[in-house]
Amino acid sequence: MERKYTKPVRNIADADLMDFMSPKEKFKAKLCRMGPSIGAEKLGACYTELEPGRKSFPFHVHHVNEEMIYVIEGEGEYRFGPQTYKVGAGDLIAAPAGGPERAHQMTNTGDKALRYLCFSTMYPVDVVEYPDSGKILSYSANPENPAAPRLRHIARPGTSIDYFEGEDD
Repeated sequence: MERKYTKPVRNIADADLMDFMSPKEKFKAKLCRMGPSIGAEKLGACYTELEPGRKSFPFHVHHVNEEMIYVIEGEGEYRFGPQTYKVGAGDLIAAPAGGPERAHQMTNTGDKALRYLCFSTMYPVDVVEYPDSGKILSYSANPENPAAPRLRHIARPGTSIDYFEGEDD
């Protein structure tokens, strides 16, 4: 459960971690959105704990929001476009908005938890592309309840309709 804003300071040791995982657990992490609890509105901060061998999220790229990752502890690989980089404690990692050449993903390759903070811009409307699975997610956030976006649609390209379809009926 997300904490309500009480003061502009919070220690990550007090993070209220929630489990995030795919059905077959290929993607499995513990997460805490820290920004709302300290009153941040235009910047997000997500604390993540990733166990050995796990990936946090599918390979993806935001077309609007930009992310930056700071590794606190552990070691892993950062997949960025066609390249893979070894990362560890103290590394600062860019995940700029763009197309598939800027898609990114974190994987824990070490033998202990990989802990990091992911900072992001918080534009309320974004399109997220998943190059490995060919999906596209579009969403419009709900500022009153970030867990329940106003609009969220995931699809694969291929089906399109005319702008005026169903409008002149």
